[in-house]
Amino acid sequence: MASLLYDDSAPPPGPVQFQLVLLRRMQDFQPDLVAGALRALGVPRTAMREANRRWQGRLRARGGPAAGAARARDFAALLGPPVSVTRRAHGDMALDVHVWPVPLWPDLRFEATCGVGGVALNAWLVRAPDAAGPALRTLADLAPWGCTVDEVARAFPPAAPRETSAAPRFVLAFTAPDAAGEPRACTAEFAWGLVQRWGVD
Repeated sequence: MASLLYDDSAPPPGPVQFQLVLLRRMQDFQPDLVAGALRALGVPRTAMREANRRWQGRLRARGGPAAGAARARDFAALLGPPVSVTRRAHGDMALDVHVWPVPLWPDLRFEATCGVGGVALNAWLVRAPDAAGPALRTLADLAPWGCTVDEVARAFPPAAPRETSAAPRFVLAFTAPDAAGEPRACTAEFAWGLVQRWGVD
């Protein structure tokens, strides 16, 4: 049944569409949390699938060597102008970091780090500068959707990324204490930079 807040005759506003794109990947990990987010947005599950289809179609329609890669303008087409663009040096490269608010997660920002031609080399959710992050001391503190890649990596060094098959998915290997204080080798999975689940290796 479609939400009373959703007009089936037109796609939802751009920022809502983009949040649906984020949720579509998270659906594979946390369907109950995604269901709650869809209710908060006032849209049905079909809108999430359609938003993701449109997004993938936009990226794949572009030819050339960067076909399928998102650019800063792709994010801006849905999210509007970024609230900030900061130039960062990375070796010999100058990268532009574009930042947008994401209403579903008021304490987070969507950050796209872009290189030549505005191609996004990395794009994920990060903690807002003025927001306090979670206190991560043990594995019990790693609640789904509760922390970002950077926060886990800082809390439990040294952490090392592992290869994944999908760009929005990120896997981090690290060692952290369990509830009894015993160190455990773990792997955490993230979607768009937000933790989804973890397990002891």
